[in-house]
Amino acid sequence: MHIEFDPAKDVLNIKNHGLSLAAAAELEWDLLISHADDTRHDYYEQRMVGFAPIGNDVYCVVFVEREDDVMRVISLRKATKQEVRDYANQI
Repeated sequence: MHIEFDPAKDVLNIKNHGLSLAAAAELEWDLLISHADDTRHDYYEQRMVGFAPIGNDVYCVVFVEREDDVMRVISLRKATKQEVRDYANQI
């Protein structure tokens, strides 16, 4: 799997969440639980919200699944305590 992201969004993600979008390459994508489309705005593309671990921590990732096994990452942050509990209950 290949990860891609907008460098400008990466700067914002680091500022807002203290985490580079490049860290999405470390997500255990095979353990991803995708909950819903991100429908907060009309993005003209299907953005998904999902949760997956990196090591012992669970992260929330917003992404677009592209062709040829490419994931374009929009946002990445550490999951909240409630999101971690929800994730654990679904695994």
